[in-house]
Amino acid sequence: QLQLVESGGGLVQPGGSLRLSCAAPGFTLDYWTIGWFRQAPGKERELVAQITSAGNTNYAVSVKERFTISRDNAKNTVYLQMNSLKPEDTAVYYCRAGFSFWGQGTQVTVSS
Repeated sequence: QLQLVESGGGLVQPGGSLRLSCAAPGFTLDYWTIGWFRQAPGKERELVAQITSAGNTNYAVSVKERFTISRDNAKNTVYLQMNSLKPEDTAVYYCRAGFSFWGQGTQVTVSS
């Protein structure tokens, strides 16, 4: 079964940057649409960014111009580069392959 593993979360000050990674050991992600989602306490999970197998991307309005999703098929990894982070970006971030396969999540906390 496809299992996704996120990494790269942590504590960062406002205005800082983090890069999240989503990998699938033993599986190839080349043909999957991969989405990054986030869920803050008391809020619903929301789509942050998505990339298709062809490399087409889309972003939530709240992160456009600050976040960049990319994929490295040679490394079988999808990245979420997050710049100019704000406290409201604090959440658990998850990656998803297709509509069914989720990772365990990685915590991102933006605080001074």
